Amino acid sequence: MSEKEIIRQHLKITGRVQGVGFRYRAKYAAANLGVTGWVKNEWDGSVEMEVQGTLEQINQLLKMLNGSRFIYIDWIERKEIPTEAHENGFHVR
Repeated sequence: MSEKEIIRQHLKITGRVQGVGFRYRAKYAAANLGVTGWVKNEWDGSVEMEVQGTLEQINQLLKMLNGSRFIYIDWIERKEIPTEAHENGFHVR
C-alpha cells in the first residue's frame, strides 16, 4: 500500500466517546483533513465510523479526536473495507 493510496476503514471506537461531542468533532476534523465517511453512536456506548482517505489522514483524524480533554479512546477496532466511489463529505448519522 502506498502512502497516497485512498483506503476506507470501518472503525468501532470505545471509551468516553458519547456525550462529549465526539461525532461533531469528527465531522469538523474530517472536513479539515479532506476525508469522507460517516459517524454514529451505538446503543452499547461505542461509536461506529467509516472513514475514507489515506492511512495518514485517517491516523491524523484519530489523533485529533483523542486530543480532546473530554474524549478518551480506550480501543479502536479497525477493518479495511471497499472504498465508496461517489461519496461527498463526512456526515453525522
